Amino acid sequence: MSILTKVFVRANAFLFQITNGRLANRMGKQSVLLLHTVGRKSGKSYTTPLSYYRDGGNYLIVASNWGKEDPPDWFRNLVQHSNTTIQVKDTTIQVEAHQAEGEEYQRLWKVVTRLNSQYLDYQKTMTRQIPIVILTPWQSQDKARILYSRIA
Repeated sequence: MSILTKVFVRANAFLFQITNGRLANRMGKQSVLLLHTVGRKSGKSYTTPLSYYRDGGNYLIVASNWGKEDPPDWFRNLVQHSNTTIQVKDTTIQVEAHQAEGEEYQRLWKVVTRLNSQYLDYQKTMTRQIPIVILTPWQSQDKARILYSRIA
């Protein structure tokens, strides 16, 4: 990531936080959330502004890393610590993260690339498959568990 991009991302996160999501919750046509992660090595807390998309009650984030071959640090951190929080506008939401795979990935790839075609350009220059991370609010998971326990 270039120095200019790093400065922009940090400024965006700062503005989002100090205004409690009233400002900096959009970048152009893209909606932005704040992803809170814990460093897999350092144990430090990190906050990253990311474009997001919706799939039902879930939030989708794309680990494109601006088209770079290595995945972004926030993705690596989520692999180690999948339970985290996001901030969408002025609401903080506890979520569990998992990576889309197989048919689910194919379906969601169509969703995110329809909304942001830049991912298609990134993918053409990379050997790794760009991960799509599904963030499921804990509240939704609890409802699913309750329904499952009633069925079982």
